[in-house]
Amino acid sequence: MMKHLTPKTKEAALLNNEERIRYLLTPKWIQYPRAEKIIKKMEDLMSYPTIDRMPNLLIVGSTNNGKTALIRHFEKNNSAYIRKDDDKLVVPVLLIQAPPEPDERSFYNKILEKLNVPIISSEKPDSKQRRIIFFFKEMNIKLLIIDEIHHVLSGSGHKQRLFLNVLKYLSNELKVSIVCAGIHDAFNVIQSDAQLANRFDNKILDTWVDNEDFYQLLINFEAFLPLKEPSMLIENSLATKILYRSEGLIGEITTILTLSTKLAIEKGKEKITHQILDSIDYKSPQDRKKSFRRFS
Repeated sequence: MMKHLTPKTKEAALLNNEERIRYLLTPKWIQYPRAEKIIKKMEDLMSYPTIDRMPNLLIVGSTNNGKTALIRHFEKNNSAYIRKDDDKLVVPVLLIQAPPEPDERSFYNKILEKLNVPIISSEKPDSKQRRIIFFFKEMNIKLLIIDEIHHVLSGSGHKQRLFLNVLKYLSNELKVSIVCAGIHDAFNVIQSDAQLANRFDNKILDTWVDNEDFYQLLINFEAFLPLKEPSMLIENSLATKILYRSEGLIGEITTILTLSTKLAIEKGKEKITHQILDSIDYKSPQDRKKSFRRFS
């Protein structure tokens, strides 16, 4: 019974509707090959031997196509712990978001804040930098991940160069790998500095297309939807409709399947059908843009 579900999702499918919906809305990691390859690359960077010019990684993809979910999943799987032999705090991975503008002080503050160490407003940037270097070594940080790196482009050319110099300095001084993630503009950030461009490998999270990888993604998704009957999302043109409405973005696919499952539960149905898909309160990204232009 319910062989299409994971063991935990089977249990959830037998709960009352309110609890089923709560389980449905709880964030889950859905595996897919592209993400697993990037995760493997980040794992390799964490264990890379210490050299003068550490290799780095740039993850690029469209908005709402899984970049942030991927790096947060990786951070969760490499969370901080207390080392048994000396009771020291070890932070294998440090994930921060790039500041809204390429400002050195704001960047250092974000790192210190994530490390839960005091931020002194009057402290000079070089002093903050020294403290960051100390805590990186003290906490044995192996990987620095910077999300939304395209924010760098919001500053002047001078500010951009200063910020990228800070990245290079930290990479050289800390001898840890850096992972940056952002939309396609992130290419321009890294390519604007020849030294950084040579150190960064690029991985792209393309939008989804009608192929076997997409069908496997739907199968993996369905295993976490607490519906007693299999929806067979890869059959009966359901996959085509989901792909078209989502515009190939995994965040939109997640929203469509979540809304559809919620509506099915509320209507007493046990699978997603064309009728359910057509009835959800959902607008595609393009439709939302059109609505925004109409009212702006």
